[in-house]
Order: sequence, then C-alpha cells, then structure tokens
Amino acid sequence: MIPRYTNPEMAEVWSDQTRYTIWLDIERHALEGLVKLGAAPAEALKAYNEKASFSVTRVQEIEREVKHDVIAFLTNVAEHVGPLSRYVHRGMTSSDVVDTCLAVQMRRAGLMLQKRIETLMKSVRERVIEFKHTPCIGRSHGIHAEPTTFGVKLAGWYAELDRQLKRLKAATETISVGKLSGAVGTYAGIDPSVEELVMQHLDLKAETVATQVVSRDRHADFMACLAGVASSVERFAVEIRHLQRTEVREAMEGFAPGQKGSSAMPHKRNPILTENLCGLARLVRSYAQACFENVALWHERDISHSSVERVAVPDACIALDFMLSRFDSVVRNLVVSPQRMLENLELTRGTVFSGHLLVALIDKGVSREDAYALVQKHALAAWDGGATLAERVGQDALVSKALTAEELKGVFDLARHLRRVDMIIERALA
Repeated sequence: MIPRYTNPEMAEVWSDQTRYTIWLDIERHALEGLVKLGAAPAEALKAYNEKASFSVTRVQEIEREVKHDVIAFLTNVAEHVGPLSRYVHRGMTSSDVVDTCLAVQMRRAGLMLQKRIETLMKSVRERVIEFKHTPCIGRSHGIHAEPTTFGVKLAGWYAELDRQLKRLKAATETISVGKLSGAVGTYAGIDPSVEELVMQHLDLKAETVATQVVSRDRHADFMACLAGVASSVERFAVEIRHLQRTEVREAMEGFAPGQKGSSAMPHKRNPILTENLCGLARLVRSYAQACFENVALWHERDISHSSVERVAVPDACIALDFMLSRFDSVVRNLVVSPQRMLENLELTRGTVFSGHLLVALIDKGVSREDAYALVQKHALAAWDGGATLAERVGQDALVSKALTAEELKGVFDLARHLRRVDMIIERALA
C-alpha cells in the first residue's frame, strides 16, 4: 500500500512466506496429535519433521492448475515428505488451516499495534507535561469558548489512546481463536484433543462453536477496533490541521530543512502529514465496514468473506501501523507557539470570561435572565471592538452594585479559571 513507509515487520506478518510457514506448523502439530492418538505412525511425524518444506513459487505454480491454495500447499509439502505425507491434514478441512493461520497473523499484528499505541502514548505524555500550564483558548463550533491549556487538550488525546489500547487488547484476545474441527465443526473426522494441542502450541483458544469457519463476528470486532483507533488519530490530526491554519498558527507540523510546501507558492507550509492521516483513517474504516459484511455467511460457510479478508485485514493493519508511526513523529516534532495561543486567547477582549461573569452575578442574587441579557450585551459589544468586557462591565452600575472590584477582578483571573488543570492532567496520566 505505502511501500516506502511500511514497517517491514508488519509487512512480513502478511507475506506468503509467513502464511505458509504457519500452515506448515499447524499441520506439524496436528500430525503430532494424530501420532499421540495412534491415528498416524510415528514415522510419519519423523518424516515430516525432517523433510517438510515448501516453496512459495512452487505452491503458486500448483495453485494455477488446481485452483485451490491449501491443496496446492499440501501437494508441494508432499513432494518433500514423500508417501508418509498421506497422514498430513487427516480429518481436517482447508478452513482449519486457513482460519487458524489468520488468527495467528491477526494476533501478531494486534500485538504490534499495541506497542505502536504505547509508544505514541509516551510521546503524547511528554508533550502533556511540557505544555501542562500553557494557556490557550478552547473552541466549540470553531468559535472561542473558554480558556483551557494545551496540556489539557493533549491529556484528552492521551486518555483516548489509553481507552483504544484497552479495546485493542480485548479485540486481539477475541480474534486469538482457531479451529481444527473438520468440515462443519463437528469433529467427525478428527479428535478434539488434536485441536487442543495445536491451539496450545500457537497460543490460541479453540472456537467455542465452529462451523466450517471461525465466526466472523470476531474478525469484525477486531477490524472495528482498528477503525476506532484510526478515527482517534484522525481526530487529533484534524485538531492540528485547524491549529496550523494561517489565522490561528498555534501549533504546526515540523518543517524539515529543504522541505517545500507548494510548487507555485514558496511561502506555503501545509499540514500534509495530518491531512494524509485523515485520508488513511477513511480507508481503515471502509475495511471495517467490509468485514462487517462478512459476518453473515451462508449456512456453515460460503467463500464470500475470503476475498475481502485477503485485502482488508492486511491492508488495515499495515495502514494503521503506518498511521500510528507517522502521528508519533508529528507529535514529537510538533511546533507549538505559546505566545500565539495567548494572543488568540485575548483576541475577543475578555469575552471568553462571560460565563464566569454570568455565574458571579447569579450568585449575588441577579436573576439568570437579567444577568444573561446584561453580560451578553457587553460581551457582543466588546467582541466588535473598543473597550474590553472587563472595562465595559466595570462601568456598569448594575454590575458594580452586585460585585466588588476585587470580585470582578477574580472573574477575569485566568489563573483562577485554570486552577484545576493539575487535577485533570494527573487523572488522565494516572
């Protein structure tokens, strides 16, 4: 998908070489179970352990003829093992191998993604502490609301990533399930002890009630979790994109020496990394939707899910791995402007404290309706220019009657407004 940036370890999880290697192990452990039961001779296991091998090229060559990937693989293995290969795959169906292998791959990918999130959380945590007490304006509907700190904003990211990490851990366990129960899951041709042995070796659990396949609600759950993580990254990326706008300029992506922003406009410094992440999040969500469509298969199984999973699952894992890595870099290299944040905070001449003034007047016995009308009148006038909100209400007889000069000063005290920042951040980072 994005070969220049792909983590080779994540890409390797989804390679043909890895897939066939897992298939080889599944068949090995299954044969071991058969030998323990007396359903296959020890010589067969010895021959398999000594000779079993495959060639990706040869498997693909056979598959072009037989039009079946597992049969092509087994045929290639038999070419190495010899006559005793007849005991390989005894009592099993193709999905026993394919679904169990997919579980191993998804588990490996899930564990890698967990590490990615943990690394990103460390980077975010460092910036939370760095900007813990850096005031900035909070916005709702894109409009100035009340003051907050950039550290609080980032602490929200940290807390969200922590929730997503918990979800991913749970989803990884949900998908860590395989099957070796035969054509429709009834163990008609294979003893359940063989399945138990294989799952133990692969660090998986056996599907509770299998059909010919592992139930696809498990896969949908995992993919929904990936979509959720991608959506969180998108939320953070959108925030940075807004903060980098020329009119805002509170935080910007790092800009490397020699980097160019536009072929036509040399002054441009575009948020290309976070824009890229927003696009990839759409892709990961689309893959999740496709996997939800896989849940409803015909009877004990059809093959409509297979083509989807061969594309959606690897691509979603690789894309999200890249997204987490890229966003970690964005966070670490984010250029933050505390001075610009303060300038923007003061842009509306103190109107961001209107809510505090409203409450202060109500606490002094002024009706909410009267207090709201009074504060709104002065706030809108201050927003339009001239005197600040504090200056306007300081000259209002009704306000002066209700509040002392010291109380009015407290209403516009930024430090008082942000006095619980430490508590919020400590709770988020705990």
